[in-house]
Amino acid sequence: MDTHKFAVGQAVDFDLKLSRSMKSSGPYEVLRVLPAEDARSRTYRIKSKTEAFERSAKEYEIVAVPSSAGDLAETFGALAGAGPVR
Repeated sequence: MDTHKFAVGQAVDFDLKLSRSMKSSGPYEVLRVLPAEDARSRTYRIKSKTEAFERSAKEYEIVAVPSSAGDLAETFGALAGAGPVR
């Protein structure tokens, strides 16, 4: 069985490389992970604090949002090929 990339409670946003539509700016919180038949159909229910409704998003449409300054430093360090910033 395939595993999902994102977990309930995780902060995500739409990948701007794929879609520049009129969606509210994130971040969004993953509310539910829906059953999937294959990797392309992995779907999540997400919600922004600025919207009164939930959205459905495919896994390939969203990216993780760092939740703190430490996560952000580790993300940029990994991108640069360096270890965690201390």
